[in-house]
Amino acid sequence: MDKTERTFFRQVGDSRPVSVPSVSDASTYTGESDADLLDAYSRAVVRVVESVGPAVVSVVAGKNLQGRRGEQMGTGSGVIVAPEGYILTNNHVVQGAGRLEVRTADGTALPARLAGADPATDLAVLRTDTGDLPYASFGDSEALSVGQLAIAIGNPLGFNSTVSTGVLSALGRALRSRDGRLIENIIQHTAPLNPGNSGGPLVDSRGRVIGINTVIIPMAQGICFSIPSNTAAWVLPQLVADGRVRRGYLGIAGQSQPLPQPLVAALGLTANQAVEVVSVNRASPAGRAGLRPGDLIVAINETGVTCVDDLHRFLAVWPIAEPATLTLIRDRRRITLPIIPAEAVACTAAG
Repeated sequence: MDKTERTFFRQVGDSRPVSVPSVSDASTYTGESDADLLDAYSRAVVRVVESVGPAVVSVVAGKNLQGRRGEQMGTGSGVIVAPEGYILTNNHVVQGAGRLEVRTADGTALPARLAGADPATDLAVLRTDTGDLPYASFGDSEALSVGQLAIAIGNPLGFNSTVSTGVLSALGRALRSRDGRLIENIIQHTAPLNPGNSGGPLVDSRGRVIGINTVIIPMAQGICFSIPSNTAAWVLPQLVADGRVRRGYLGIAGQSQPLPQPLVAALGLTANQAVEVVSVNRASPAGRAGLRPGDLIVAINETGVTCVDDLHRFLAVWPIAEPATLTLIRDRRRITLPIIPAEAVACTAAG
């Protein structure tokens, strides 16, 4: 066990998985085995709460009002992800706040500042100058299975250190962030969430953070969503280093457009939909490349494009300032244009 794992489980002292009795058939499903299963389930949840609970904080966001004491805007949750005082939460919890404070599980109030934010994934990182804090570790969200235990810890409606349990009910969902970008591989689960849970961790039975709770569906029961841990682990170091996630942009506004079947057949296209360029910023990479309103983008670097989200996916991983090639339809002809994506100053719903 490495140092991180020893620190992570120091509240428990034993990181071995709980042994759960097996039930082979209905004839062996006795009252005694029921109790054993429930005890094992309870021990698993208790162990997780003991290990992860100290790393979960309440996040208080407020405004700085000139000549008056700062007013509280709202509260959410967060999870400490490094002993140096880095705290992961939702962007929507802290957006627009002039004053930030975190409160630990033992009630200690610590001033915090925004280290970085990424509206496109609804994630943000706070920093407090207090060191040697208990922290949680990420699990692998790609290894999750529908039906496995999920435990949410947070501060719903201001009630600190609240625990709720459920199961993973679906994987690979997609949701729109507040800036219009698509967040993919979202985790859907049934651990009950309420306002104030936002930014808190969703953890598995071994105490590993598998998601950051972000959305509930009003008036629905058991439909809650979390940003996957692998997404958080990708965003986190960029926010710590640069305060933002660097993404490329082209400088267009676009929309999906169906293509006539005769045109698809004549040009040998593999899809019957493209992105129509609605407008072009002349000072942008698209403007410099010569894109025009009415152009239909069908591929970028031979990767098919059928919607603006396809462009976002490509630009999220393509190196900024690295030349790429657009394939598009103009005047019913298939042409290619070289383009050099630039860094987006702010995330937008266009490409």
